[in-house]
This record gives sequence, structure tokens and C-alpha cells, in this order.
Amino acid sequence: MSNLHISSAFDRDLEAIQAQIMKMGGMVEAAIIDAAKSLETRDIELAEQVRNGDKAIDVLELEINEEAARVIALRAPTAIDLRLILSVIKISAALERIGDYAKNMAKRTSVLDDLPEVTGAQTSLRRMAREVQGMLKNVLDAYVQRDADLAMAVIAQDEDVDQMYNALFRTFLTFMMEDPRNITPCMHLHFIAKNTERMGDLVTNIAEQVVYLVTGGAPEEARQKGDLSSTDSSISKV
Repeated sequence: MSNLHISSAFDRDLEAIQAQIMKMGGMVEAAIIDAAKSLETRDIELAEQVRNGDKAIDVLELEINEEAARVIALRAPTAIDLRLILSVIKISAALERIGDYAKNMAKRTSVLDDLPEVTGAQTSLRRMAREVQGMLKNVLDAYVQRDADLAMAVIAQDEDVDQMYNALFRTFLTFMMEDPRNITPCMHLHFIAKNTERMGDLVTNIAEQVVYLVTGGAPEEARQKGDLSSTDSSISKV
């Protein structure tokens, strides 16, 4: 087979893999939004759809990894092309983990349905989830367009998510101190807020992969986390 044919076949393989990444990204975006909506409206049926849909996300990650391994084995990619394929594997792993966090959010819907409502908390969590979903949409665009500047903007946007999380963390502490009956629902809501904040971190990891893919190096400025709460705190281990 000529080098031209090999190159054409490789390009087709890459296009197919990247199409799967975009499909997976769209499914994860929908999972984030639906999970947050189910929480706010206490929609048990929608929450169940999110939980069931996570299986399809897991299957797609497996298919992407298998296809990437096949391409590496058959096409003997150059260093630059290998970097692209390896980035696909890392991005799909991050997307799968974000999907897991969305599923965990949906799981809490049925639990919270039997507990007293914490005024305004679900709405704030949905706003935070929408921020993460917007970051994910932008980073997927940056990946397709090979736009390092857009990826850097996504990295900067994670600070907004951290600030939302910190505000919620303080709100939950206040509610729990005011009324012991709020402790259990606030513990569950904090778990959700922390998972949403971690989704933002994973989106940022994808953005860093895009920067590496485009420039060959890591982002110049180290990302400073704005999460002021301790991840070891007992409140986060619900």
C-alpha cells in the first residue's frame, strides 16, 4: 500500500475517533443538564434516565479506546499523530468521569425527595452545573478547532465554578448551624456541589490536553484552585 493510501486511511480513522469523542461529549453535556434539572425539580424519572444513560457513555469510552489502540497498532503513527491519539484516550477518560459525577448527582434526587428542601440550593446547583456544561461545550469546540486560546479561556473559567462552590459551601454551613434539621439535606447537597466542582476540574484537564495538542506544551501559567474548603473535610465524605 502506498504512503498516500496509508495517510488517507489514517485520516479517516482519526476523523471517526474524533466524531465519537464529540458524540460522547454531547451525551455528557446532556447528562449534566438533565441531572441538575432532575435535582431542582425532584424529577425521579429524569434522574433515572440519567443513571441509565451513563451505561452508554461507558460503552462509548471503551469503543474509543479500542479504536485508538487499533490505529496505533496498524498505522504506526508519527510522534505528532501519536500525541493526538493519546490525547483522545485521555479526553474520553475525563468525559467518562464527568458522566459518573452527573450520574451521582442524579442518584441524590430520590434521596433528597424525602428530605426538607433547602431554599434556593437546587437552583444554585443547577446554575453551577450550567456553568460546567458551558465550559464543556467550549472545550469541545476548542478541541475540534484546535484553538489553544479558547482552551485557555476555559481554564480561566474554572475559577467561576470554584467561587460558586465556595459560596454554596458557606451557605450550607449557615443553614446547618441555624437548624439541625438541615444537616442531612445539606450534607447531600454539599456532596453534589463538590462533585460539580470536580466536573469543572475535569473539563479543565481536557482544556489542558487541547493546549498540549496544539502547542506541544502545557499551559504556561499554573492553574490556581479557588476551592477554599478541604477535600478531606468530613462534610465531603457523604
